[in-house]
Amino acid sequence: MPELSPQDWQAITVTLKLCALTTIILLVLATPLAWWLAHKRSTGRTLVQALVALPLVLPPTVLGFYLLLALGPRGPVGQSLEAVGLTHLAFSFEGILVASVVYSLPFAVQPLMESFRALGARPVEVAASLGAGRLDRLFTVILPLCRGGFIVAATLTFAHTLGEFGVILMLGGSIPGETQVLSVLIYDYTEAMEYAAAHRLSLGLLVFSFVVLVAVYSLNRRFDVVKP
Repeated sequence: MPELSPQDWQAITVTLKLCALTTIILLVLATPLAWWLAHKRSTGRTLVQALVALPLVLPPTVLGFYLLLALGPRGPVGQSLEAVGLTHLAFSFEGILVASVVYSLPFAVQPLMESFRALGARPVEVAASLGAGRLDRLFTVILPLCRGGFIVAATLTFAHTLGEFGVILMLGGSIPGETQVLSVLIYDYTEAMEYAAAHRLSLGLLVFSFVVLVAVYSLNRRFDVVKP
């Protein structure tokens, strides 16, 4: 099989950057959201839970289309950015980063939510009664006891972002070095009938995805974390 081309390495760099940033952002955003969903019992909780899970059933092209309308030059977000001297987010790395955060949100929230449910509120309440502040409770109680949930959430988020296609193509197109990720490059190779190039990238993603699933199932068994 031929070696990877400079274009392949460029797409790998963009993809890994996108996966890493999406995972970091979602772990920060999903932690308080998952905690709220795991412990609150309100009428709004069902609505929020449905919105979080929407990317699981919504076609990626539909999500990408509406993100394009919102983040593009004529959308509310795009127009607001241009009004303050910035550029809109369509067909940019920042735009596909926003799309990836939205599209991979349930893959971060659901493992954390199940892990927080398994933990229960009692350990945190005990720590609070002993004078532990919120940050102390997060780093000394929640993170150690729910580490399996965080590991699974990070792994699933990274792997899911790695395979994103429709939402990325709709919002970012295929700009080398900017928005051309591996999945889009494989599509471009296939469309150009360069099957050998598409095969070497597809095989790599196939092997990586299998390894990720093995790791996730192993972590589920070890830490008793429910996979979404």
